[in-house]
Amino acid sequence: VGMATNMPPHNLGEAVDAIVHLIDQPEATADDLMRFMKGPDFPTGGLILGMAGIKEAYRTGRGRIRVRAKAHTEQLKGNRSAIVVTELPYQVNRASLIEQIVELVKSKKIAEISDLRNESDRNGMRLVIELKREAVPKVVLNKLYKHTQMQTTFGVINIALVGGVPRTLDLPEMLRAYISFQREVVIRRTKFELDRAETRAHILEGLLVALDNLDQVISIIRKAVDGDAAREALMDTFELTRPQAQAILDLRLQRLTGLERDKVKQEHRELLAKIKELRELLGDERAIYEVIKNELLLIKQSYNDDRRTQIVPDEGEMQERITKRFAR
Repeated sequence: VGMATNMPPHNLGEAVDAIVHLIDQPEATADDLMRFMKGPDFPTGGLILGMAGIKEAYRTGRGRIRVRAKAHTEQLKGNRSAIVVTELPYQVNRASLIEQIVELVKSKKIAEISDLRNESDRNGMRLVIELKREAVPKVVLNKLYKHTQMQTTFGVINIALVGGVPRTLDLPEMLRAYISFQREVVIRRTKFELDRAETRAHILEGLLVALDNLDQVISIIRKAVDGDAAREALMDTFELTRPQAQAILDLRLQRLTGLERDKVKQEHRELLAKIKELRELLGDERAIYEVIKNELLLIKQSYNDDRRTQIVPDEGEMQERITKRFAR
């Protein structure tokens, strides 16, 4: 069985705000979360027409979102005008769009265009469509929206594997799945850090025993036949584990100075404090969610940028609302 998924990109800051709100308010609905996530935010910019498609996608997991290129009109010499396209719908290729427009001019479907130039550079996209003197820019622009990829439809299909099962997810379900994943990440990471801290603390405890009984330790090592015998003697004399005894044997003479001994004691104190903190975190579900929130807010602070895709009213939606209002 093959299944397709097509999730649009979103603005990082808006997504983080929605996730944080859902952590604080677990029963939040799609409409509640839309106060934070306004809609998809495409890296290529463009304009989203109306909210109907966005609401449908967020409430059901499927929807059709109409996206338009961003264009404006500039006046040229000789009482002529030009349509300047500065942003394209998501996944629309500029070269393919130019070819489409050229074919429309050749076939005389759009006879009002006199010239077409690509003035794009490192500062951004700029596609200049010069019009004939008698042309009406608004009419030409509508023809371009109709016949080219200057207006497209992004079909949202939010299908994802949740617990190994494919499901169509609405907005709250998607964010809850992400929060659940982040919770698992924090728990696993904390357990790993706790295990590493406990292992290190165990070794330091052995070193502290050796430093407190330094003369006896040196005597045992000097009398031993080889390393294995020394390790066994240390384990028997001070009730140490094999890793602890090996750490003592690996100890450099420099670590026997007073300053180095203080460093070992300081590290051991810090590790005990860290172990206590990690254990408390694993035992407190609310604290785990606070860690998730804080890390996401830090990511937002570091990498957030302004929304690129504007959401504008759809003329068709507005006309439909006006018609319904007068019909009442």
